[in-house]
Amino acid sequence: MNPSDVRRHFEETGALLTGHFKLSSGLHSDRYLQCAKVLMWPERAEALGRALGALLSPLGPLVAVSPALGGVIIGQEVGRALGVRAIFTERVEGAFSLRRGFGLEPGEKVAVIEDVVTTGKSTREVMAVVKGAGAVVACCGSIIDRRPASEKGDAVDGIPYRALLALDVPAWDPAACPLCANGEPLTAPGSRHLAARG
Repeated sequence: MNPSDVRRHFEETGALLTGHFKLSSGLHSDRYLQCAKVLMWPERAEALGRALGALLSPLGPLVAVSPALGGVIIGQEVGRALGVRAIFTERVEGAFSLRRGFGLEPGEKVAVIEDVVTTGKSTREVMAVVKGAGAVVACCGSIIDRRPASEKGDAVDGIPYRALLALDVPAWDPAACPLCANGEPLTAPGSRHLAARG
């Protein structure tokens, strides 16, 4: 699957939204990638997971670990593609942890899987959980890499990172957001914000 195929999945499902959005990172943007609109279609989710799994397979992960909620479906599909188990972290009092009887073996090689990486904050939080369990982060992967151009590359904190599509989408600190300056209404569609409202 090439980047134009990935973009087509987002366009065909109406998953690339325009407006004024508060991202899970806290930054603001004029575009939002609603991966759930793509991943709700099992055949699309499977195809994206298979493609991401193929990029990560040479790095030898033995388990896929994702942050809930956004990374759960693609993490499951990457696990399927790699033939390994797929588990997820959940926030407990604001911090990610493994629950539901999930665990990692000491030294076990892990792929941290996300839907979209913007700042890498959630990826780093999951990496900390993996390391805290005594396992080894072998690689990270996501469907979309929307990090700033200055931060794009094939690693996150020295760990190999692969994405199916890199997008240059602006993201601003709220104090410097031109949409806020214009008084445009703000929407916070991410799962982290939904959980905070619940």
